[in-house]
Amino acid sequence: MNKYIKYSHIKSLIIVFIAFFFMGCQKDFLDKNPLDQISSPTFWKTQNDADMALAGCYSRLNCNTFNYSGNMSLDIMAGDACEGAQSLGSSSTGEFALGQMFATSGGILYNVYSDCYNGIATCNTFLANIDHVSIPDAVKTEYKGEVLFLRALFYFTLSDFYGGVPLYTAPTVTVADAEIKQSSKDSVVAQVLADLQVAIANLPNTAYDGHAVKGSALALESRVLLYKQDWAGAAAAAQQVMTDGIFQLSGDYKNLFLAAGQDKNPEIMFSTRYLNPDNSIDQDIEVEWWGLWNPRQELVDAFECTDGLPITQSPLYNPANWKLNRDPRMLLTLKAFADPAVKASGEVVPYAYNGNSITGYEPTKGANVEALPVDYSTKSEQDWILIRYAEVLLNFAEATNEVSGATTAVYDAINQVRARPGINMPPIPAGLTQDDMRKRIWNERRVEFGLEGRRYSDIRRWKLAETYLNSLVLPGSGTQYVFDPAKNYLWPFPQSEIDINKNLVQNPGY
Repeated sequence: MNKYIKYSHIKSLIIVFIAFFFMGCQKDFLDKNPLDQISSPTFWKTQNDADMALAGCYSRLNCNTFNYSGNMSLDIMAGDACEGAQSLGSSSTGEFALGQMFATSGGILYNVYSDCYNGIATCNTFLANIDHVSIPDAVKTEYKGEVLFLRALFYFTLSDFYGGVPLYTAPTVTVADAEIKQSSKDSVVAQVLADLQVAIANLPNTAYDGHAVKGSALALESRVLLYKQDWAGAAAAAQQVMTDGIFQLSGDYKNLFLAAGQDKNPEIMFSTRYLNPDNSIDQDIEVEWWGLWNPRQELVDAFECTDGLPITQSPLYNPANWKLNRDPRMLLTLKAFADPAVKASGEVVPYAYNGNSITGYEPTKGANVEALPVDYSTKSEQDWILIRYAEVLLNFAEATNEVSGATTAVYDAINQVRARPGINMPPIPAGLTQDDMRKRIWNERRVEFGLEGRRYSDIRRWKLAETYLNSLVLPGSGTQYVFDPAKNYLWPFPQSEIDINKNLVQNPGY
């Protein structure tokens, strides 16, 4: 876990076909850890085999692309955070934010590509073999729905960053099978939506318990259609989740992102799951000790005052005491670098960061202060939330506003997010134009999902990236951020893949 995969995705496709990556099975098999690889000829026989194979598909989420590290790093590229002093100049995302993105860059650029294709290969192997297993058809159908949901998530992630990519819907056995040209982005997204339609039809309409359910698939469909600017479709998918009533906003925003508050949390619709001691992550080490991500002032300033006005308009804002009278989500997302932690017992504990923050801020979202003081023995098990109900509401609000303007339904959806228990932000003002409402929704997404890795995709799909990012400089250096709209809306394919796949055509500008 958290180690970069060294093989090209083509090699991985073949390796996964030959030796499947499985996890242990019990009723809670998604919480277990990878066992030794099992030979395909002796496999695909029993319910136990099917459970292990399904767990192997879910295990592909335990990588940087789908955990806190990869997603918080995206906020560096989005201009909501900077590299911490400990990693300044060594992180690929920091370089990318300054316009230094090349096919040979590696880091997150390679990891997303490799992680997703490893997941796709595992899903394709499962789908090609599950019919050989002697289990009830109803179970088999549900398992297929889960795996199609996962494959849709992997392909959608690829399409968001790289555009059109090679499209594989069955296992590849030889290198020649894998050496294909990329399909168009529209074709990839069409496959994503086709997979999700089957998943929606076959998954149970129940609460999330670690397995994808109907609501998970509908929420992802809403996201995909929102990015596609199919406003009516995105609104309809979100509306279905809202109407079904299975999910709701959590009344504890802080613990939504901590292990103590995640079990059966009604807001979590899909996540990458962890369980100590064996399936753990370094989240608290990297956030509370190393300080690898420093929130920028621009993110701090995006949080309104408690009267619902931006800090540029509110009489409640006091620059000398910036924490006073602010949206409660602000201090549940970030903190002043010098501020200590306060445990549930009231004990005040310093963070003892390895270095200074270059912005003066550090994250608090997902940081377990009960684990302090942190050292190398610290094991974290916070699940990383990939989809939550607040997104469904804001997807609905955004899509409906684009179709119909600032209707009552739009106000109701966005105000539900603002008024959740413990946050209690006032409703947004009445009488907004469609454009005014659009800007309010944009900012609401920014603060609600602050440091969750959502904004980089948002500012790109809103075509704000070149305007916003090119207005920024790296704190303390004056080095200009660079986003070239002629090429940076897509990432380059890793050069290692271009070298191996002679049919893969590099994205423009790289």
